Amino acid sequence: MKPTSLKQFGDLIAQLDQCNGTNKKIQIIADFIKDIDPRDGSWTISLLIGNRQRRLITGRKLRDILQTRTKMPSWLFDDCFAQVGDSAETISLLWPQIKDEIANTSPELCSNSDFVPLQIDHNKPLHWWMEKVLPVIKDLPDMQQNDVMIMLWQKTPEKGHYLINKLITGGFRIGVSKGIVVKSIAQAYELNESIIIERLMQTIEVTKEWFEQLTKPQELNQGDRGAIPYPFYLASPVQLNKIKETAVDDWRLECKWDGIRGQLIRRESGSYLWSRGEELINSAFPEIIKMADKLPLGTVLDGEIICWREGEGKPMTFGSLQKRLGRKTVSKSLLSEYPAKFLAYDLLEFNTIDLRSNELSNRVSMLCMLTKQLKNEALMISENKDIHSWNQLDELRQQAGLEGAEGLMIKKLNSPYLSGRKKGSWWKYKHEPMTLDAVLIYAQAGTGKRANLFTDYTFALWDKSEKRGEARKLVTFAKAYSGLDNNEILALDRWIRTHTKDRFGPTRVVEEKQVFEIAFEGVLESKRHKCGLAVRFPRIHRWRTDKSINDADCIERAHAFCRKD
Repeated sequence: MKPTSLKQFGDLIAQLDQCNGTNKKIQIIADFIKDIDPRDGSWTISLLIGNRQRRLITGRKLRDILQTRTKMPSWLFDDCFAQVGDSAETISLLWPQIKDEIANTSPELCSNSDFVPLQIDHNKPLHWWMEKVLPVIKDLPDMQQNDVMIMLWQKTPEKGHYLINKLITGGFRIGVSKGIVVKSIAQAYELNESIIIERLMQTIEVTKEWFEQLTKPQELNQGDRGAIPYPFYLASPVQLNKIKETAVDDWRLECKWDGIRGQLIRRESGSYLWSRGEELINSAFPEIIKMADKLPLGTVLDGEIICWREGEGKPMTFGSLQKRLGRKTVSKSLLSEYPAKFLAYDLLEFNTIDLRSNELSNRVSMLCMLTKQLKNEALMISENKDIHSWNQLDELRQQAGLEGAEGLMIKKLNSPYLSGRKKGSWWKYKHEPMTLDAVLIYAQAGTGKRANLFTDYTFALWDKSEKRGEARKLVTFAKAYSGLDNNEILALDRWIRTHTKDRFGPTRVVEEKQVFEIAFEGVLESKRHKCGLAVRFPRIHRWRTDKSINDADCIERAHAFCRKD
């Protein structure tokens, strides 16, 4: 096993930053982690996948340390930060200009010659830095911490400053997706990607043992998986031209429900309800857990958590479901007013046998038998829609909307249950999104590679319609972070910089001139928001350069989209 130094890890990050090809990135990471010391491997994987790191010192504190040792004016840092959008990067860029002002520092530390930060060596292993050096700096008294940070910057090659600062502030991010890291591990250790995804769904512990478990050879018979869910199989936006080339009888159509995707697991140790976000949400849905306790041992269901009153023809809104989330205990009144059900549409495991490689038609048949045997009101099954011709597809989608669904799921009957978003077998055919024309009023810099661009936007609607003839004002409505192409982002960034009216920290107040069409999946009433509404999945649909701000929509129009139970 080869040890990996902090310098080598920094070189890896630089390589990945300069590489645009996905396959090349996979190869670079795979070569780096193959035969790596597990202690360094665990930190490498944890950092690459963006596992949240502990913040040791804030970016503000690093700035203060520099300012107390130099004549750097506050306005200089503020202006640089406004361009870069990240404290750690700003400090690393300023260092070459101010380093000569700072005298060499030798901290007095009670003659403790074993004090680890004094032994700084960038050729030392990565795990030594992450476990022995950086955490020790955090716990020092202020004066000693200041001295040690100055010494650390002085002993660190300038191209390594950014990495050190990001590791200390806990904001380490790099433009590598979790999927790329999964493929890299699979390639380096000759494992199936789905096995890596499953192992990463367990709690990440940055230890030698965790890395060894992550990369160990696959067991032929895993037995009881315990409480850990399987990786979710995700549908892709429908490509109608592709599916219409196939026989309609090859597909199963279901409603696409507006709930929380979940896996329900029954084990000898208990029952477990997981969201797609890998959160255990047992406490929020006790009636579903009570139902799960009656399932046969070794059962795993995939489906949707949804609020649905007994005897009603369609479910309650997503807003009703939100009232149940995040609770350690659920009152009797909430249980009564917002009853939850698990709407199952797949059976992944039965009697501890992994069924994911079976055809969907077989899995659904077994699920139907299981549901009939259980006969529990907290368990429903997603029903198949009858279709004889693709010409019926739009009509069925409209019907799904009347039933309270977001659209249709279109699944190939012979499809196995895969992991992640794999195109070809599972499609989602949603209703056209709701849209409103809104005015850009605030902008903030993005993160990662877009930290020097304004890519996070806040939009507003008029408080009343223009027809009333009364004075009106813009009210904050939604934030959006996606929807523009690269050229539009660059053009809007230039416009924001030259049309800024005011600044509040990282936020710029811009002239009220730009109109954008905002798309979203739903609107809910909310007392926490100034406009009285909360928007689901807002994104920019298009930049309306053809409209003036007087053409933007008003709050009344947004209220019209609300559906109440």
